[in-house]
Amino acid sequence: MLGRIGQRPFGGSDRDFRPLRGDDDGSSVGGNPLVTANVYSKWIEVVAVSHGTVVLLAFVLMLVLLLVAASIRVVQQYQRGVHFRLGRVIAVREPGLRFIIPIIDRLPRVSMRIVTMPIQSQGIITRDNVSVDIAAVAYFRVIDARKAVVVIENVHAAIDQIAQTTLRNVVGQHSLDEVLAQTEKINGSIRQILDTTTVGWGVEVTLVELKDIQLPDSMKRAMAREAEAEREKRAKIIAAEGEARAAAALGDASDTMMQHPLALQLRNLQTLVELGVEKNTTIVFPAPLMSAIGELTGFLTRESDASRSPQSNGLSGENFVRATTVH
Repeated sequence: MLGRIGQRPFGGSDRDFRPLRGDDDGSSVGGNPLVTANVYSKWIEVVAVSHGTVVLLAFVLMLVLLLVAASIRVVQQYQRGVHFRLGRVIAVREPGLRFIIPIIDRLPRVSMRIVTMPIQSQGIITRDNVSVDIAAVAYFRVIDARKAVVVIENVHAAIDQIAQTTLRNVVGQHSLDEVLAQTEKINGSIRQILDTTTVGWGVEVTLVELKDIQLPDSMKRAMAREAEAEREKRAKIIAAEGEARAAAALGDASDTMMQHPLALQLRNLQTLVELGVEKNTTIVFPAPLMSAIGELTGFLTRESDASRSPQSNGLSGENFVRATTVH
């Protein structure tokens, strides 16, 4: 810190130090050169002590700032903090600004929000020995932060594995038709089993849904044929029911016409009106079939009798002539 003789020391000024000249005998400080040297050395010691103090204070201040920064923790609104001290849980901290003792304390934070966890697709054999690929999705949330940290190591991985196993077991107990038609029942069964298992981990499973069901191509074709046959059966049944109802209605109509003969004539006239709307040149006179056949039979009978009666009359006259000639 002290330069050569005749130079200004570090941190000093021209007023504090004057270089010695050849004709200077030290009269300004009492005329004694030893006194001047002592003053200089004391001044140098004071400067060195003050510089070391500043460095020490800066180091202490930085250390204090580091300790304060290490002791501050912020717990978000959707989180809970599990406070460990020397390896033991002492409390569960609510959201806000929290202070801990560095090195001694630890404050892991647990999210309390609902987590969406997809369950990857896996091959499952149903009760009727049909192989299907089913994917699902599960929704869960942490309800006890202490258990979620202390009881189980990785709650997300654990729920993922137990969800896949439960999905396989539950679907394997149902047939393919039940899996396709009763998805709500299967979802409820899976959720109940998962909720019973995970309640000890501080986790609640809120919802489980089957997301995708992949069927083999051969099974898709068989189901298509089955659906087509089912639709054809329904069509035939509907047609048969329509014919039965039509026949019953026609029977009631015929009974009504038997009781009221003029109703048939009115129906015939209505038919003529309907035919005349089409501007046809052919005129049709409808008549009851049985009566027409009866009249035709009577006509033929009368004609046959009339043709036989002249022949019988002619034979009788010839015989009469012969009889007269003989006499």
